[in-house]
Amino acid sequence: MCAAHVFSMPGFATFATLLPRLQQEWGINNSQAGFVSGAFFAGYMAAVPLLTGLTDRVDARRVYLVSCLTLAAALAAFALLAEGFVSAALCQAAVGAGIAGTYMPGLRVLTDNTAGPAQSRAVSFYTAIFGLGTSVSILASGWIADAWGWRAAFAGAAIGPAIAAAMVAFGMPASHAGHAAPLLDFRPVLRARQVWPYIFGYAVHCWELFGSRSWLVAFCFFAQGAQSMQSQGGPGPWFWSPVAIAAIANLCGPPASIVGNEFALRFGRGRLIAVAMLASGILTGLLGFASALPWFAIAGLAMLHMTLVMGDSSALTAGMVMHSPREARGATMAIHSMLGFGAGFISPLVFGAVLDLAGGNASAPAWSAAFLTLGAGAVIAPWLLGFTRRAG
Repeated sequence: MCAAHVFSMPGFATFATLLPRLQQEWGINNSQAGFVSGAFFAGYMAAVPLLTGLTDRVDARRVYLVSCLTLAAALAAFALLAEGFVSAALCQAAVGAGIAGTYMPGLRVLTDNTAGPAQSRAVSFYTAIFGLGTSVSILASGWIADAWGWRAAFAGAAIGPAIAAAMVAFGMPASHAGHAAPLLDFRPVLRARQVWPYIFGYAVHCWELFGSRSWLVAFCFFAQGAQSMQSQGGPGPWFWSPVAIAAIANLCGPPASIVGNEFALRFGRGRLIAVAMLASGILTGLLGFASALPWFAIAGLAMLHMTLVMGDSSALTAGMVMHSPREARGATMAIHSMLGFGAGFISPLVFGAVLDLAGGNASAPAWSAAFLTLGAGAVIAPWLLGFTRRAG
C-alpha cells in the first residue's frame, strides 16, 4: 500500500517544482501563481468529503482505483491543455480531486486491515511515505522538464497513478464497510469530542507544510540568485540546485514522521505534538530571513525545517484514527483531510499575496514576511488545542 502511495504521487508537486519557469512563460504574478497552487487544494477539499465518506459504505479499494484513473487523466490534461492561469488552475483542481480519492481512501484500506499498536505504526509509515512521494515528484518533474520540457513532466506523472491502481487491485484485500450513517452525515464525528484537537492540529500542520512545499523551490531560486554568485563565483553543482534542495528537504520528512509517532507512543502523543509544533513554527518563521546566508546553510535549514514540520504528522493522523468512531471512520478521515487540505488551499494563496504586497519575489523582506504567515499558527496552536496539557 505504501509503494502504491508513492506511485500515485508523481504529479503532486509538479506544478510547484516548475513554478518559476511556468510563471515566466505565462507571465503570471505571485498571487495568480499562489491561486493555481491553491486550486489543487480546492479540488481536493471539494472531493474528499464524498470520496472518503464513501469508504464507510463501499470497498475503499473501488474508490481508490477510480480516483487513480481520474488523477492520471487530469495530469494528462495538464500536459496537453494548460496554456495559462485559468487552464492551469482548472487542471490543478482536477489533480487535487484525484489525490483526494487516493490519499485517505488508501489509508482506509490500510487501517481496515490492521489494529492496535500495529495500526498506529502502519498509519505512521503511510503518512510518512507522503514525503517520499513528494520528493520523487520534485526530482522527477525537474529532471524530465530539464530534458524534454514541462509538458513532458506532466505527461510522465500521469503514468504513476495507473501503476498504483494495478498494485492495489491485485495486491490488497477487499475493505469491508460496516453499518454506516448516510453519506455526508457527519453528526457522529461532531459528537466525538476527543478527535477534534487532532483534526484542528492537522489543519495547522497542513497550513505550514503545504504553504512551504508550494513556495520552497521558488524561495531557493531567489536565495541562489542572491547568494550563490558571491559565495561560489557561479551556480553550484546540480545537487545544490533549488529543485534538489527541496527534494532532499522533503526526504527528511518520512523518517521524522515515523520517529515522531514512536516518540508519541513512548512519551505521550500530546507532548510530542506540542514540542514539534512549537519548534517547527519558530524555524518556519525564521527561514524567510535566511536568504543572505551561505547556500549550504540555507540547504541545511530547509532540511531541518522539513524535519520539524513533519515531526507531528503521523502522530496527528494516528491520533485521529484512534479516536474516530468506528462506524464513521471514513467520515472522520474526510473531515480531517478536508480541513487540512483546506488550510493547504488558503496557505499558498496567502503566501503569494503577502509576497506581492511586501515587495515581490525579488525582495528579501517580502520573503521574510511571507514565511512568518506559515509559522505563526504552529506557535499558537499547542496552547489553543490543549496539547500542552494533553499526555495522550
